[in-house]
Amino acid sequence: MSGQDSCCAGGDKPAADAAIDPVCGMTVDPATAKHLGMHDGQTFYFCSAGCKAKFDASPAAYAEENAAAGCCGGKPGTHDHAHQDHAHHEHVHHEHAPAVKDPVCGMTVDPQAAKYHAGHDGQTYHFCSARCHEKFTADPSAYLQNRPLVSPPAPPGTIYTCPMHPQIQQVGPGHCPICGMALEPMVPTLDEDDGGELPSMTRRFWWLVALTVPVFALAMGPHLLGWHLSASWDGVAGWVEALLASVVVLWGGAPFFARGWRSLKPWRPNMYTLIALGTGVAWLYSAVAFLLPGIFPDGFRDAQGRVAVYFESAAVIVTLVTLGDFLELRARRRTGAALKALLGLAPKTARRIAADGSERDVALDEVHAGDVLRVRPGEKVPVDGVVLEGESHVDESMLTGEPMPVAKVSGDPVTGGTVNQDGALTMRAQRVGAETMLAQIVALVAQAQRSRAPLQRVADQVAAWFVPAVVVVALLAFAAWAIVGPQPRLAHALIAAVSVLIIACPCALGLATPISIMVASGRGAQHGVLFKDAGAIEGLRDIDTLVVDKTGTLTMGKPALTELAILGGQPRERLLALAASLERPSEHPLARAIVAAADAEGVATLAATDFRSLTGRGVSAKVGGSEAALGNAKLMAESHVAIGDEAGARAEQLRGQGATVMFLAVDGVLAALLAVADRIKPDTPAAIAALHEAGLRIVMLTGDNATTAQSVARTLGIDEVHADVSPADKAAVVNQLRAAGRRVAMAGDGINDAPALAAADIGIAMGSGADVAMESASVTLVKGELGAIVRARKLSQATVRNIHQNLFFAFIYNAVGVPLAAGVLYPWFGITLSPMIAALAMSLSSVSVVSNALRLRHVSL
Repeated sequence: MSGQDSCCAGGDKPAADAAIDPVCGMTVDPATAKHLGMHDGQTFYFCSAGCKAKFDASPAAYAEENAAAGCCGGKPGTHDHAHQDHAHHEHVHHEHAPAVKDPVCGMTVDPQAAKYHAGHDGQTYHFCSARCHEKFTADPSAYLQNRPLVSPPAPPGTIYTCPMHPQIQQVGPGHCPICGMALEPMVPTLDEDDGGELPSMTRRFWWLVALTVPVFALAMGPHLLGWHLSASWDGVAGWVEALLASVVVLWGGAPFFARGWRSLKPWRPNMYTLIALGTGVAWLYSAVAFLLPGIFPDGFRDAQGRVAVYFESAAVIVTLVTLGDFLELRARRRTGAALKALLGLAPKTARRIAADGSERDVALDEVHAGDVLRVRPGEKVPVDGVVLEGESHVDESMLTGEPMPVAKVSGDPVTGGTVNQDGALTMRAQRVGAETMLAQIVALVAQAQRSRAPLQRVADQVAAWFVPAVVVVALLAFAAWAIVGPQPRLAHALIAAVSVLIIACPCALGLATPISIMVASGRGAQHGVLFKDAGAIEGLRDIDTLVVDKTGTLTMGKPALTELAILGGQPRERLLALAASLERPSEHPLARAIVAAADAEGVATLAATDFRSLTGRGVSAKVGGSEAALGNAKLMAESHVAIGDEAGARAEQLRGQGATVMFLAVDGVLAALLAVADRIKPDTPAAIAALHEAGLRIVMLTGDNATTAQSVARTLGIDEVHADVSPADKAAVVNQLRAAGRRVAMAGDGINDAPALAAADIGIAMGSGADVAMESASVTLVKGELGAIVRARKLSQATVRNIHQNLFFAFIYNAVGVPLAAGVLYPWFGITLSPMIAALAMSLSSVSVVSNALRLRHVSL
């Protein structure tokens, strides 16, 4: 339908069975819709769970909007999408009225035809629907900020990738064309929908068991239990065995044949190539031998002249491989449990406070930056923001790994997904959607899980020739048994070749590294440690030198008043009031520290007149009836204020403790010394001790003066100090350490640390620092605590150890299993390997690798 056609004049009628999602306007088939809801006796159909959640939060608003957008009085949820689109756009082409944008949804609106409009700050705004009008009037400022008027990104998990080959990506589930494995969402979702593969595989497996058991009983009963059927039933049993085994192989093994065939197109043969080849040969040989036994030479016949068939082997192999795939898929799902737990932290709704003070629950994706929200006790913080009113304790353990709740008061930041415990908070939203810390953590962990570790190169090099080598070994085994094996030689040769093809498992090699990386990335996120890629997880284990910035890394990063030394008889409260009154107009960090101390102690501000700011020296003014001056020794000399030996010695002692000292003079007499210092973080001494115990050399780099730097270094027991260094100098020191053969990790939080973070073998950014620092780093510590480096290093060591174990299992399994299947032990011990035993061993090999990787979830950090 054209955008200029009349909606009621001869346009195409909506299909009788078509419905419209009242939230997003998507056309939905009621017969297949998975999500539906009721409102006022009307059934509504939704394209997704997200749309249904929005509707459930406020059904009246969406029903009203949908009805308003309908054509010819069409009922909500039943008109065609083209009609709804026309309802929004039919006036756009009129030349007499310039089109405008709906400030809420961004839809183009004709101001002359719009039914809904509102004024704000002298400006009139027009809306496409009652719903948008309601949103705007509730909080106009939220929609007039410079923010993109776009829909939130598509839900995570829509892009699927291969755990072994992350370069393979596609929309929706499927199988990797290289290795044949089931694809997984790049970012796990709370929705367990994986295309129904696991339920389908479960049903398939039990059907295969039901079909295979009779085949196995008929074939092996005479050998294992001495069962013997009469001659009249022997032929019937043969047909039953052949037919049931054919169903198992051709129907149950169809996915293996398809994946094996697909692997040949890019010529990347994989595990399924070997399985398809082995089971295909066994079944095809058995089918021909059963139907046309006369064409086979003596080499295939036993002492009674019969040609043996191996229907039971082919059927059991398919069933056991399906079992292995089922167990592996179920185990691999658990590798994303940590990310699913993080995703589950985000609440579905938020309680928004409108400009008029009214409150209502809205869907989370309707929350915008600037919205005022209420978080009640026991509720989750919906998005990142700042506390406006209230006091409470917030549990941040799932983001930082720290079990102790954090006190929150007005002005404190709060993070989406954390849990408000004992008090009601009013907050302002600052970062929403993909900008929240929780969303960024999930994205970063998912990125790390899909990256390739350097250790993976070994497995990749082996996998490149593994399958062709196995095929060659199978052919050699066939030839050896056919030439020198016992009678019937060709039958034994066939069984040996099939066993070799079946027991080989390149998947165990391919999974050894990525499956450990997936588990470790999620485990790290639970403890406030984010790895950018697999190389960071592997590399952190080998560091022997930790370079740290001082301000914001070892210290709080915020100067604070550490001491007020009284030199005269005036009370402390008056001296602090004088100092704060002098410094209140200043924005200097030292001045703010003094003002903050006065505010914290409840000291009243005094009126200051004749204020003078003396650059490089300090400030002076008339405060509370006294002439006051606050600054350095140069200011005191200019003011003719004497600094006695005792005061000078005390000032030097405070400087030796890493403080900046200021002199306060009142009416021409030195009255006090104020020491301002950047305090060491409470956890830093224990973290430095733990890092030393782990064998690391600690080097401090700082742009601060040498006296302060040496004071901090002595307090913490730091091994080496470089003070008064520029950002370029920091990077140069890191490069010098690396040139000397050290494996260097650099921890910092500021813009000036970015060059050094990039130069280090492993850059570690404090999560409380600048974004550019986190961009330059390989590891981010969410809470910004140095102690998290100890946990990160333990996790790195455990992960690399786990990868080595997986690679060892995979290599040893194949190195022992393939020759054993080929029959190398037969000349000495008379031992051969049945294809069924080979299938069981192959199926369990990948499961053992995944299960070993899952042990990382319980590593003590």
